Amino acid sequence: MKKFKFSLDTVLSYKQQVLESLQGEHALILARVREQETVLEGLWQEYRDYNEEYRQRAGEGLTITDALMYQSGLRAGELEIQRETQHLEKLRAEEEKKRSEVVEAKKETSSIEKLREKKLDAYHKAEAKSEELFIEEFVSSARAHANVGA
Repeated sequence: MKKFKFSLDTVLSYKQQVLESLQGEHALILARVREQETVLEGLWQEYRDYNEEYRQRAGEGLTITDALMYQSGLRAGELEIQRETQHLEKLRAEEEKKRSEVVEAKKETSSIEKLREKKLDAYHKAEAKSEELFIEEFVSSARAHANVGA
């Protein structure tokens, strides 16, 4: 019997390549999200430290110039945190979009793989049936020759 050939093997191969590519892109975006989260946490820590320093110095007594400098520094920190938070939200949205693309590509690949498995199973069953018929014919032929010779 001829060798199994799945007509959609090239499509399956292409879909698998697309899936691997999307998974790689998703991993990169996820790494950027984690990196941005680290940056943001660092900014928050700097802000808390600076705010604590301001409160301590204010408790000890500050000049108006120093107090304004601290307040200005705190506002600048808040703005930077706000900018970096917006950047993080954009990255998360990008990651979510890429994740849904990966899920969709997995579904497509999986459906083609299942179809391939069904076709391969049907091929194996047909092959087994063909071998059974061949053996039956061989046995019948051998019996016929044995009867003719007897």
